[in-house]
Amino acid sequence: MKKGRALGIPFLFFLLFLVSTAGLGAGEKEGPWPGVDGTVVKKFAKEQGREARPPVINTDQGDLLLFLFLLAGAVGGFAAGYYWRRLISEKSLKLNKESQR
Repeated sequence: MKKGRALGIPFLFFLLFLVSTAGLGAGEKEGPWPGVDGTVVKKFAKEQGREARPPVINTDQGDLLLFLFLLAGAVGGFAAGYYWRRLISEKSLKLNKESQR
């Protein structure tokens, strides 16, 4: 099989997936399937005397959610990189010292 076909077939399946799921869950609150939050959670909250209130930190505004993911990725990447270096280099140094004895 040619390289173009090998890359093109998965790409076509990916495009088909994107087109078929484009309208799903696009913030539609009304309809035949309103979701768990709209039916179950609100029902039990009203029974207990609690009403819905806005979140303390609203991540739906602007790029705040993207910034938080970027920050978490940077912290996680730094920690993973630091401990990976420590695991690989220090472990190999200990093994080299023990093998030289």
